[in-house]
Formats: sequence, C-alpha cells, structure tokens
Amino acid sequence: MNLASPSPVFLDTAKSRNTILTISELTRRIRGSVEQEFFNLWVVGELSNVKMPSSGHVYLTLKDVHAQLQAVIFKSVAHGLKFEVRDGMEVFAFGSVTVYEARGQYQLIVERMEPKGIGALQLAFLQLKERLEKEGLFDLAHKKPLPVLPRKIAVVTSLTGAAIRDIVNVINRRFARVEILICPVKVQGEGAALEIARAISDLNTLSDIDVMIVGRGGGSSEDLWAFNEEVVARSIFASKIPVISAVGHEIDVTISDLVADKRALTPTEAGELVVPQYDQIRDACEKIKTRLAQALYNKILLMRSRLLRVENSFSFKKPFDKVLRLQQDLDEMAQRLVTAEKHAVELERERLIGMVNRLESISPLKVLGRGYSITTTVEDTKLIKSSAGLTAGKMLKTRFSHGSVVSAVVEVLK
Repeated sequence: MNLASPSPVFLDTAKSRNTILTISELTRRIRGSVEQEFFNLWVVGELSNVKMPSSGHVYLTLKDVHAQLQAVIFKSVAHGLKFEVRDGMEVFAFGSVTVYEARGQYQLIVERMEPKGIGALQLAFLQLKERLEKEGLFDLAHKKPLPVLPRKIAVVTSLTGAAIRDIVNVINRRFARVEILICPVKVQGEGAALEIARAISDLNTLSDIDVMIVGRGGGSSEDLWAFNEEVVARSIFASKIPVISAVGHEIDVTISDLVADKRALTPTEAGELVVPQYDQIRDACEKIKTRLAQALYNKILLMRSRLLRVENSFSFKKPFDKVLRLQQDLDEMAQRLVTAEKHAVELERERLIGMVNRLESISPLKVLGRGYSITTTVEDTKLIKSSAGLTAGKMLKTRFSHGSVVSAVVEVLK
C-alpha cells in the first residue's frame, strides 16, 4: 500500500487575479441577480421589530417559524396604508427583494400590504374605533340633544349625489318652513375627508345653525371610507352644533355614526329625524290650544265661585261689623290695661309702705325715742363707742330724742 502523501494542488492565480471583485462590485452583482429573480411577489409572515422613524419610512421584520426577512415600507407607500402596522400582525406583503449594499443584507421593498384574515379597511376601522372609544369620543355623556324645531339646518354632502335630494325632499315635505344651508363637499376619494372636516369646522363659526346633517348615499367600503377618517371623527366631536350622521344604508356603520350626536340609518331618515311632521305639530298645537282653553274656562269658573262666596258672605254684606267688633275688643283691652295698671300701682304702694316700716323700725331715731342717746366728738363728729382714747377736756356732743348738748370730759373712768 502506498502511504505517501498526495502531491499538493497549485491554483492558477494568474487567471484568478483577472476576476478579483471589490465588495461593492460583488454586492452589486448579487443585488442585480436577486432583483431579476425575486420581483413582484407575495410573501406571508408575522410582523416584528416595527420601527417608524421621523423620516416616515417603516422598517420591520417578516418572519415565520424557521426564517426571517428584513423589509422596508417607504414613506409614499406607508402613507397610503389604511391600517396601523403593529408587531405580531400576520400580513400578506407584495414587493420585490433587493440587497441593501451598505450592510450586504437582502430585504423586501414592500409596495402593498394586506392583513391576513381580515381586510385592510376593516382592520383600519377596528383599530381607529378601539382608539377613539378609549378616548371617550363615543360616550353618551358627550351627545348633544337635537333641537325640537330647528330654524336653520346645514347639510354637508355632495351636490351630485342622491343623498342631498332625499334629505331636502323629506324636510320640505315634513316641514317646509325651515331654512336649509347646503355645504357641498367631496364625499369619496383623495381629499374628501379633509373637505368634510373643514366644512364642519366652518359651519361652527356661524351663529344661526341649529343642527347639521353630515353624510352621503350608499356605496362600497372604499366609497364610504372618508367617513371613517380620524380627521372627520374629531371634527364632529369638536362641533358645538348637534350633528346627525347619515352615511350609506342601514348595514353601513362608520366612525362618523359612532361619534355623531345622532345616527340616521339613511339620508332619508336624517330628514325625518331633523324636523317633525308639520301636520303632527299642528295637531299637537290644536290639542294644546284646546287644553289651554278648557283650563282657562275651569279657572274662570273657580274664580267666579269664589267671588260669589265672597259676595254672599256676612263680611261683604256688613263690612263695618268687623270694624265695630274690633273696636269693642280694643275697648275691652284698654279697660283691662287700666285695671291692671291700678292693681300694679296698689301692689307697689303696699310694698313701699312695708319697706318704710322696716326702715323706721331700725332707724336710730326710734332708738333715741326709747331713752338712748348718741355721743360724738365735736370737731369731727366721730361716734364715741367707748371711753378709750378720751382725755379730760375733750369736747363731746350728745344727741337725744329731742335736742342735743355739748359737754367737756372732766374725768375718764375705766
């Protein structure tokens, strides 16, 4: 057995040097090859790592269980998407594969995207509905009541559609004595939502609009989409004028219907909701007139009955009898006052006499009358109660029941 090592193999480097490529050239060739092979194709996958920088482009990853693919949605395409791109969504993406040369990374340039299992418009509707509902735009607390009998009605719709004819015909048939202001706008296509929102805002600058109808006739979901735009929903919510939304047919429910103060199933029903039937108003007024007349007649009868009772009363027939009785009562009160006064004076007199007698009983003069006397000094009339402090020659004054004497101390006895 020959166990010798095999002879080495030498490459023809001269030929290889003629085909040496730079990284950029190689990447460019790969890009051209990939773009020729993988263009205008659909892929399905789950979205992840969705990023939306200020440039307006959307960068994301499409993945399945075994692999992943980088993708980009440029601003012009992203702006046209009806739904919001979120992580975890399963989508169908249409586009072409290319190579991003700066990173040597292949990626899908998305030109169109559809959610898997649900249409793009339906998903966009549900996403916006969920967000606005969380903000409270659908709450009943924000719903304004419609005027019972408006004087001026504004209608925001297309001049060429059947909706405006239906609304005007119904209003004129039900209550022709009302003014209608038509604000023509586009109701579908590019820029329709902005026109509708601007018209609602402009009408709110007028002071004589009582109620507003915003809507259009039936159509496909795409035709009605302007009334699912956020700008229209927020304009309706901000309106100080009550808004009736009348979009499409009964089965068509738009975001505008949910935000509006009142939803009409059709434009025709909007005309019925906005004004009452003239004949019904007239009949109601006649009934009110009859009830008022009957109530007034009953009131007259009641007042007449009261007047008759007053006319036949004793006070009305003898008006001064009450005065005379009051005068008599006054005389009796005056007599009672005089009697009470005399009695009070007598009681006070007796009380005063009793006080005088008590004062006299303790009067020093009474004591003097019983043989006692009062002695004081002459110079300061100080009462002398004992011989202490007296000296011979001290001048004293002694008062008796009748008269008094002045004397001098001859001797002080202990």
